[in-house]
Amino acid sequence: MTRFPTRAAILEWIAANPGEAALRDLARAFDIRGADRAELRRLLRELEAEGHLAGRPRSPRARTSLPPVGVVEITGIDADGDLVARPLDWPGEGAQPVIHLAATTGARADDGAVGPGDRVLAHLRRLPGTDLIEGRIIRRIGTGPRRSLGIFRKGSQGARIVPVDKGAPSEWMVPPGFEGGAREGELVEVEEAGPRRQFGLPRGRVVARLGDAMAPRAVSLIAIHEHGIPDRFSDAALAEADAALPAADGEREDLRPIPLVTIDPEDARDRDDAVAALPDDDPANPGGHLIWVAIADVAHHVRPGSALDREARQRGNSTYFPDRVVPMLPDRLSGDLCSLHEGVDRACIAVCLKIAEDGRLLSHRFTRGIMRSRGSLEYGAVQAALDGSPAPREAALLDPVLRPLKAAYDALARAREARQPLDLDLPERRIVLDDAGKVISVAFRERLETHRMIEECMVLANVAAAETLVARRRPLVFRVHEEPDPERIEALREVAQASGLVLAKGQVLRTQHLNRLLRQAEGTDQDELINMATLRAMAQAYYSVQNLGHFGLALRHYAHFTSPIRRYADLVVHRALILAHGWGPDPRRDGLSPEDIDRLEETAQAISDCERRSLQAERDTTDRYLAAYLADRAGAEFGGRISGVQKFGLFVKLDDSGADALVPVRSLGDEYFRYDAAEQSLTGAKSGLALRIGARVTVKLDEISPASGGILAELLTHEGGAVARPGGAVRGRPSRAREARGKAAERALKRREKRSRR
Repeated sequence: MTRFPTRAAILEWIAANPGEAALRDLARAFDIRGADRAELRRLLRELEAEGHLAGRPRSPRARTSLPPVGVVEITGIDADGDLVARPLDWPGEGAQPVIHLAATTGARADDGAVGPGDRVLAHLRRLPGTDLIEGRIIRRIGTGPRRSLGIFRKGSQGARIVPVDKGAPSEWMVPPGFEGGAREGELVEVEEAGPRRQFGLPRGRVVARLGDAMAPRAVSLIAIHEHGIPDRFSDAALAEADAALPAADGEREDLRPIPLVTIDPEDARDRDDAVAALPDDDPANPGGHLIWVAIADVAHHVRPGSALDREARQRGNSTYFPDRVVPMLPDRLSGDLCSLHEGVDRACIAVCLKIAEDGRLLSHRFTRGIMRSRGSLEYGAVQAALDGSPAPREAALLDPVLRPLKAAYDALARAREARQPLDLDLPERRIVLDDAGKVISVAFRERLETHRMIEECMVLANVAAAETLVARRRPLVFRVHEEPDPERIEALREVAQASGLVLAKGQVLRTQHLNRLLRQAEGTDQDELINMATLRAMAQAYYSVQNLGHFGLALRHYAHFTSPIRRYADLVVHRALILAHGWGPDPRRDGLSPEDIDRLEETAQAISDCERRSLQAERDTTDRYLAAYLADRAGAEFGGRISGVQKFGLFVKLDDSGADALVPVRSLGDEYFRYDAAEQSLTGAKSGLALRIGARVTVKLDEISPASGGILAELLTHEGGAVARPGGAVRGRPSRAREARGKAAERALKRREKRSRR
């Protein structure tokens, strides 16, 4: 017997199926027959009398206006911080109206009560003399239905959606009439339609068409959509950016005589930091240097509480993809007024860093000034100039700018050696696209001395910002990197011992101990293994109002100051410096506001979350581009190293491209593999084959999915030897007998290990 639906179930169905709330639609949906239809009719009349179903269609005829009460889905936040929504049952022609949920309902975005994706029952009314529709929330119905991104496929038994997410549990079935005009192969967004099913594929409705899924530039679009990264600025934010003007000299210090230059990658999309170095003429500091670091004064243009500020905080940071960037600020600022272009006056916040001959920071002074860059330079060209092969452009700057910078860096390098920050050597991938957005090559970025030169200047400026604000007792957001978990360090020690290396025990862990391990492995077959294992042992850096230090950099005080164009944390630090120094006629106008201070902890958490979101989106995009690059190489063999070990299989980083391929444990043969999380290994019960991070392997690519970025591979050799598969490869779920044999083998392995440790 079919269970009669509850009131909540009926409301959820109506919310999920606009236009299908008539008696016969509901009876069909819930399989209600006979006398139960009378009970359903009674329940619908009761809900309608209570105002829940005002305007419910009683026949298939379309309505042409919104009902006075209806279910709406919250879609976002407007420039004033209020919520906007769309009607779920829009009967009219043309575009759906935008509903503004009045702030008097308590429905503001930042109160945590409701937010984008939620569905609410609301009173709806058109404001007199306008086209605006106001909504006043009656109550929350619940979060919106599940949504997914996928590729639309037509088949003999109806349409399907193939998810682009590698972790998606299943495809979606799209009933007739729910296709939304989607075409074969299109990238679409689908949402759940109807009650959730216990068995079978979920039913979905296409709610957005996003274009050709196989178009090269759709790859980053998938990540943007999938991770919910805001990529469109509100009209209010764009208007503020367009109205922005260059800062007047006013009370700013004139820094134009200082030979500042910007040095960036050749594909840099913004230039927010400039550097210069001069010999210190102070007799008390023989051999010392003065290093200037000037940063774009973003705080002058992005005021607390403005539409630009809300947009920047919501993004948290810029997100970078091989084919595009989703900026934290509109291009009028990020690409123009806040970009330190050559030969143009720009507002900045700068710090003069006085260092000794050995690189120690002796003192520093912050100022708000006007600067003019002497050159927009590129790392490779500067390196070539310092190595003795300058191009004409760099040759003119060699003596006045570049050689003094190199001399100052040599001093900083000595201080770095004494401080011993963690010195990991992990190559960075660079995906090269053609004009159409297709991958033409995958290379590894060359690590140059000029990269370190600029990094050391930026690190020192960040330290100075943190020390200044700590000394002046001003609130700020620190960049925190906590000490690694002891269990992870113990796992790293076991990996080192298995490789014939030593990580000392019984002492307070310092970065110098880890560097000693890295130097032991340098130049050996274990080099990449130890670097990867060390990275995995580290905690993830984040933002916090508590000063917990930066373990990786071996620093007590550290805050991000040098990139306010692309990181909101840096903008917060700039505002704190403005407030601390009392710059300008009213430091509260563009300094850290009382509201900013009150919610600083919340901001730190929000921007940490945004950073993780961007990193995952960038990683997913890279995976998809690499899968597309290798799409025609199925069956080819590649060398690589095991980069990750999980209970379900191995991840192998391929040498040529750096792509990660998954070797499922089921493909390793009919034997039980014991997973050791601490050692990051899988050990075969029959063969004794021990698969660990860093091991050299050869794999054959089996399945490649550019849409999801997934690559499946078969293990061929391990450390130069062929891999035997007892019983042959097994697909699908292992039998109970196999599971029993595996558990028995695991117990035997543990007994042998226990005896060997005695």
